[in-house]
Amino acid sequence: MSILKDRESSRSPLVGAAQAAAHADLPAPAPHTEAELAALIGLMTPAKARIDAVALGHGRDTASRATAAAFAAAWTARGGTVLTTVSWPETAASWLRPALRLTAQAPDAWVLAAAPLGFAQLARRLRHSTDWTPARSYAFASLRDSRLPALAGDDVLHGLRGATADGATWDVRRRWVTTYLPPETIS
Repeated sequence: MSILKDRESSRSPLVGAAQAAAHADLPAPAPHTEAELAALIGLMTPAKARIDAVALGHGRDTASRATAAAFAAAWTARGGTVLTTVSWPETAASWLRPALRLTAQAPDAWVLAAAPLGFAQLARRLRHSTDWTPARSYAFASLRDSRLPALAGDDVLHGLRGATADGATWDVRRRWVTTYLPPETIS
């Protein structure tokens, strides 16, 4: 292994204090909507998708907990499996424990409801220490913030997809968050 790679692997994946302070104005998660929940499940269930078993992760705020519970109820009602539900605080000394718990059972996909700063911390640890891939991850509207990809770091969230409160969808491509209108609103 090269010296540069050794330095890369030993570098902390945590968001620095100055960077976190610069993003202190990120919004808290809002309660999910029925349109958002339906759009997220729609993203996960196209004809060719073979998603059954999911790992569900959420922040510990009230809105994220309620969103995760609503998703779990809707997913299991349609015959899907929730392998695990993992929560994390908005700030932590280490993000390794929730990252390992979220990826331990090799789910078909990950579903996430959280505040941007806490999730950025977790996403960095997930990419640094596990086999998590954002391309198999789906998120609620609380994570559709154009500042999140920069906060998480280069390509940490590339491929993450989600739904908005009004039923639109969004995805992350490199450092860009793009929103797509629901099909019925396009004329």
